Amino acid sequence: MSSACGCEDTRKAEVGEDGEIIEAADTPWWRDLGIMIPVFSGIAFLAGLIAQWNGADLPATVLFWIGLLLGASTFTPGAIRKLRTGKLSISLLMTISAIGAVILGYVEEAAALAFLYSIAEALEDKAMDRAHDGLRALLKLVPETATIRQGGESLEIAAKDLSVGQTLLVRPGERIATDGVITAGRSSLDTSAITGESIPVEVVPGDSVSAGVINANGVLEVETTAAGTDNSLTTIVELVERAQADKGDRARLADTIARPLVPGVLVLSILVALIGSLLGDPEVWITRALVVLVAASPCALAISVPLTVVSAVGAASRFGVIIKSGAAFERFGVIRHIAVDKTGTLTQNKPTVSEVLTVDGVTREQALSWAAALEQHSTHPLAAAIVAASPETPSAQHVTERPGHGIEGVVDGLSIAVGSPRWLEQATPASSLNSQISGLEEQGMTVVIVHRNGSVVAAIGVRDELRPEVTEVVSTLADQGIGLTMLTGDNARTATALAQQAGIDDVRAELRPESKAVVIGDLRSAGAVAMIGDGINDAPALATADLGVAMGATGSDAAIESADVAFTGHDLRLLPRAFAHARRGRHIMNQNIVLSLLIIASLLPLALFGLLNLAAVVLVHEVAEVIVILNGLRAARTRNVAA
Repeated sequence: MSSACGCEDTRKAEVGEDGEIIEAADTPWWRDLGIMIPVFSGIAFLAGLIAQWNGADLPATVLFWIGLLLGASTFTPGAIRKLRTGKLSISLLMTISAIGAVILGYVEEAAALAFLYSIAEALEDKAMDRAHDGLRALLKLVPETATIRQGGESLEIAAKDLSVGQTLLVRPGERIATDGVITAGRSSLDTSAITGESIPVEVVPGDSVSAGVINANGVLEVETTAAGTDNSLTTIVELVERAQADKGDRARLADTIARPLVPGVLVLSILVALIGSLLGDPEVWITRALVVLVAASPCALAISVPLTVVSAVGAASRFGVIIKSGAAFERFGVIRHIAVDKTGTLTQNKPTVSEVLTVDGVTREQALSWAAALEQHSTHPLAAAIVAASPETPSAQHVTERPGHGIEGVVDGLSIAVGSPRWLEQATPASSLNSQISGLEEQGMTVVIVHRNGSVVAAIGVRDELRPEVTEVVSTLADQGIGLTMLTGDNARTATALAQQAGIDDVRAELRPESKAVVIGDLRSAGAVAMIGDGINDAPALATADLGVAMGATGSDAAIESADVAFTGHDLRLLPRAFAHARRGRHIMNQNIVLSLLIIASLLPLALFGLLNLAAVVLVHEVAEVIVILNGLRAARTRNVAA
């Protein structure tokens, strides 16, 4: 919590220094002293009022003292500890106000202050705990135990003791304890708790799986690729924790205002007491100074932004959006234009070879085997499609890859180069392929040219279909007032054909990775821009954009490292939902800041001129703080339909 408020973080779940997940059970409110002490303070205060109304002055005074001591015990010790380290807190202002009220004989008002402030702080603590519920929910996705194959036998061990290279046995209905690769079995996985996607994912041997997903039917054997305490899920938790600690512009604004207000309020109160005492009745002006002390306390302001950020970031993690900092969350809310990479983002990232054109003397099988020999060394999404389509994959030597261009090497003594037509344009394609290549591109295929000893021998047409939800997403973003630009290294004809299918008007094609960054820079001149890509070839563009977003990122994937926001799933419908969530959170932050400042601006002159007494100011002040807390918690609500 904010240091300005003098409160401590009451989180009950975290990742330990050794990566082990630490989680404490939630305490029922009736067994939580942080709640019950303020409640008993309130009971004593109300009982004192009843006794006073019935003429029992002595019992009323005793009850007021009980309420005062109980309430003050929740914040005064912390205020004194901070004061010893040279820190002034809002709790100190309240402590001084309570002591001053008692000295002046206003025990009833002091008891009211102690009760209302302590209950407001208890509600704030509970609100922060609730805001962390999304994080605790993520932690609970890791099973306590896991079954491994060892020496031909099944052995159950603690999930935190898993290490890389072990074989997990995952039965139907069980959660996968850590990241790995399927070595045996076929099944479908429920990934909704991690990615927010409700449709089960079919998996077969060779597919990667993440910690926390549920095996829906068949028995799987999984070779672990991450330790039980250092996997995609713990990485997500760490990122969410970091996001909740990092501050954005509005958090810094609130701190900038709140931090000097505490000593400023003390100085103002002292001046009111001294100057007023010289000009009038000292008791009246000292009392008024205490009222000013409470009226100008910035506790609502101090909690307004942090609570909203924690609530919103935790909620986003529950539907598969990992926001790496409070600053990133705030920028998320002002984005008005998106630049999106085509391959693997707008498309399904399941490219297949649709056509192979060859010159005379070269067979389809030869062209594919030469290309596959090089592409098996590449990480480009199209490479896997070519390797899968090849009847055989010979070895290659001296392989060199140039991202965004192509790859070259030596295969069976032949100098082979595979890449985009633009990279290899110095060796003009044979005239017999020219018109056919154009036709493939107009059909939305990406064409890969194969060169042998400097001459074009084949053109491979690879198609990667658009994701089925793309048209819906583009339309929804347009309704939200968010523009869209497609960026791709593909040729203009292919890019335009796909863009027309998607409903995207602005297409920037034939771009190298560094060129995408230049385009982002141009787009930023008109407003805040988000770049959405895979975080590898798009790293320069992600870094240049106001907000970098990586799709389908888990664990220590490069996408998470290079982006501000990572979507753990691939469903593009997360985009409008996430943007609507961020905008709503930003609006709530602004509301809380304005409300907090209005409360101070309204109460201060009323207190200064004696129009409100201590009890009234305390009541209004603490009610306002509760309103700010409840408003901040609204950021934890998520909506399926973007607005």
